[in-house]
Amino acid sequence: MNEKVNISVEFAHLRLANPVFTASGTSGYADELSDFTNLNNLGGFITKSITLNPRKGNQTPRIVETDSGMLNAIGLANIGLDQFIAEKIPILEKLNTAIFVNVAGETIDQYVAVVERLAGQAAIDGFELNISCPNVTRGGITFGTDPAQVKEITSAVKKSAGQKVLMVKLPPTVTDIGIIAQAAVDSGADALSLVNTFTAMAIDIETARPVLANRTGGLSGPAIKPIAVYLVNKVYNDVAKARGIPILGLGGIRTASDAIEFIIAGASAVAVGTANFIEPACTARIIEGIKAYCSRKNISDIKQLVGSLRE
Repeated sequence: MNEKVNISVEFAHLRLANPVFTASGTSGYADELSDFTNLNNLGGFITKSITLNPRKGNQTPRIVETDSGMLNAIGLANIGLDQFIAEKIPILEKLNTAIFVNVAGETIDQYVAVVERLAGQAAIDGFELNISCPNVTRGGITFGTDPAQVKEITSAVKKSAGQKVLMVKLPPTVTDIGIIAQAAVDSGADALSLVNTFTAMAIDIETARPVLANRTGGLSGPAIKPIAVYLVNKVYNDVAKARGIPILGLGGIRTASDAIEFIIAGASAVAVGTANFIEPACTARIIEGIKAYCSRKNISDIKQLVGSLRE
């Protein structure tokens, strides 16, 4: 047993105390989760999506449980940039962990406007670019499904991010996620996060109608974990390993074992999402479990575990 285990990680140019984040959209703006767990014990915290203007989101019902997962169609509901700066930045300033703001929009100009305003905020360490949004100026095609659009939006936002870390969140439902990852990295992404949710549907057989008011939603939770692990490993091998780009792996993580799978697959850090709704303090248990695993395996530094998958 190795009692002295270093689980701190280098993530782009940030030094994180450990490799565990919260995933965007599952922990609000930090104050919602702070009564249940000490957020300062996290490696990083990612806010829910922020858009230039406030959004009410989709009609209810917009969350439903499924077998081994959850469907959500929140519709990027948020308080908007101005209110976020006025009310939430003071809360984030009190945290002693890496803070990433998830940024969303309908046009590249909207993304750039949000990042420009937030780039000067000392409390923010980086941005997570949500490219699973439809580009209204290009007929509603999702930014993240077209390599050319990925390059355009990543390049534009990178110029506005200043010294902050720019992490691009990849959608999983593309022909080749390696091509999308390469486009993001070539255009200035400092890190990648994957995967986002999978578009899915649940039907009420009594009414023969979709359960969600939005008809479809994003599937998250344990049901998607094996696919997410595969995609992380693919992006690690295709792009990230050679370029030295860190990956934030997410998708169905509930336990330390789940997190370790992602790290072995190539993730430098992991994010816990849906599990926060079930057990808001699960991140603390996962951090301790990672440390115990490394100790049991005589791994002195967690970086030895990253991408250690054996063929």
